[in-house]
Amino acid sequence: MLSLSERAAIIKTTAKELGFLSCGISKAEFLDDEAPRMEQWIKDSKHGKMAYMENHFDKRLDPRLLLPGAKSVVSLLLNYYTEKHQAQAAPKISKYAYGTDYHFVIKDKLKQLFQTLQEKIGEINGRVFVDSAPVMEKAWAVRSGLGWMGKNTNLITQKVGSFFFIAELILDLDLEYDHPVTDHCGTCTACIDACPTEALTPYDIDASKCISYLTIELKEQIPIEFQNKMDDWVFGCDVCQDVCPWNRFSKSHNEPLFDPKPGLLDLSKKDWEELTEATFETIFKNSSVKRTRYEGLKRNLSFLNF
Repeated sequence: MLSLSERAAIIKTTAKELGFLSCGISKAEFLDDEAPRMEQWIKDSKHGKMAYMENHFDKRLDPRLLLPGAKSVVSLLLNYYTEKHQAQAAPKISKYAYGTDYHFVIKDKLKQLFQTLQEKIGEINGRVFVDSAPVMEKAWAVRSGLGWMGKNTNLITQKVGSFFFIAELILDLDLEYDHPVTDHCGTCTACIDACPTEALTPYDIDASKCISYLTIELKEQIPIEFQNKMDDWVFGCDVCQDVCPWNRFSKSHNEPLFDPKPGLLDLSKKDWEELTEATFETIFKNSSVKRTRYEGLKRNLSFLNF
């Protein structure tokens, strides 16, 4: 029978072979330290119109309610950083949305990982998650030692910064567990100082003020109070990551599916303003940008003060 450390080693080796940046493992248990913080965050309405954040509160805090008999939470990071840029003075979208929707890419990798584990370790039960269920992915990544929760509320690592996706595999398998790492934000407040809408305070975010929320999650008109504060973003926002000193260590990804969609980076300000639904469907096929739909993107574009 394989030891706990041998099982963990198989998982981490396989994850690396599949292209994941790193992999950490933590015990599946109640997130007691997150419960009061999450409860207060919801009470303060910092989740904006994201009513789903209020649902399944217990499941968000206890993975054993998502998978009966769960023993371990495997957290994985997948790099999406690119040094490529959009045309100057053009409306901006987050780097993570340049290529194919990460949900498709990561879900396939997680299924391959799970299949390999069943072949090498034996019959196990598990569930894979990529923003698909009430899982507090950053909290689990912190517990598994993949990085620390930064002042911008993103997971940050010393080696590669924070431009990566987080995914989970919850298993009914005992494993050797990793441990949290030290916070290295220090006295830096670059992210807080740079946020165009003042959505950040140290280690907390008012999502209702976040440009990512305003351009993606919010289905109504963007409040007029944010006029001239959108910094030309029309889908997501990278400001708090772009200014983070740790992201000077970011390295370009090696996942072809995350390469920019053909023609995307060349779109000029005029191209964006004249974007038709047909062009939208072509350029953003299988893209995360489809989440906001054509009408939503046009709303965001019209809100910008060009």
